[in-house]
Amino acid sequence: MLYAILAYHAEGVVESWTEEEDAALMTDLLEVNDRLVREKRLGPAARLGATESAVTLRGKGLGLVTDGPFAETKEQLLGFYVVDYPTIDAAVAAARELRSANPTAVYEIRPITLYLPGTPIAAREEN
Repeated sequence: MLYAILAYHAEGVVESWTEEEDAALMTDLLEVNDRLVREKRLGPAARLGATESAVTLRGKGLGLVTDGPFAETKEQLLGFYVVDYPTIDAAVAAARELRSANPTAVYEIRPITLYLPGTPIAAREEN
């Protein structure tokens, strides 16, 4: 069964980290990531950009693009992992490992009911 592990964090806290603090956290998270890949449990994973760079599309017809999101929350969705485990308890165990690397984050674990892998997208840097 596929599960999404959604990573939430107070964006201001993440933005306050020094480059060294962020790099150390990513090193710890990538250790978990690499182990999950070796075990063939990890699918796509992504670290999302700042919410201030996001836009929201909503409304009738083709919709209206607005700045956002504007959800009144303490934590923002900052990344996600797709994992493959036989039970939600096993997916929770994987999220606990991620939380061990990033103890101030909040992780939501949700079953995926439809997964369409699409076509691989090559990672690229923006200039």
